[in-house]
Amino acid sequence: MMHPRIPRGRGIRIVGDVHGDARAFAAAAATDLFVLQLGDLIDNGPDSAAALRIMFGLIDEGRGLFLLGNHDLKLKRALAGSLVRIDEALTRTLSQLDDALRARALHELARAPAWVPHGCEPERRMLFVHGGFHTAMLDSDPPPVPEGRVHGVLARALYGEPTGRVQADGYPERSLRWVDRIPEGLTVYCGHDRRSTDGRPYVRQNAQGGTAVFLDTGAGKGGHLSWIDIPGDG
Repeated sequence: MMHPRIPRGRGIRIVGDVHGDARAFAAAAATDLFVLQLGDLIDNGPDSAAALRIMFGLIDEGRGLFLLGNHDLKLKRALAGSLVRIDEALTRTLSQLDDALRARALHELARAPAWVPHGCEPERRMLFVHGGFHTAMLDSDPPPVPEGRVHGVLARALYGEPTGRVQADGYPERSLRWVDRIPEGLTVYCGHDRRSTDGRPYVRQNAQGGTAVFLDTGAGKGGHLSWIDIPGDG
């Protein structure tokens, strides 16, 4: 399957996890830059249907693409009739989707890439992913998502790197050890983990000069939506 790509030379607006905060996403989408959304468009916030419509409008206009996040994958499986745990957030999302939007969502979720590399210059190499980085992402395209359990590099892309422990809130504890494996000169932009302590994207650099930028600042979960603009070559 040919995944969507970012047009060469185009400036990019990198948008963090939307989680149904359609009003904030509409503000982020009001730009001449190409919009790259890092996954988890839906669930938690008030209007996941509108968030999907905004993203699909950007795709139709050739002005954007989104990555597959873990919440998006769960929606895809629910729409396809697979067995998934339907929690309160997903129940609310499904209730907002009419038949046409369900069909469009299933189509777009099936072709959304799990990661996208971008840039050739050593000082401007970037990789966009929802959950976490793996070195294999530098040399391979995202594989098709299986119907069953996700493993390996694809699991890293969607879920990050779990420690195997469970936090007090009941969610899996996640490690940032993968940040230490980012090569020099590469910046990985991701969502999934809300690591910010000051309301701004959290930036972490490793000893060899690789950088991770976490853009999830809590949209749809009591926080706000963050984005970063990267100028084009022109």
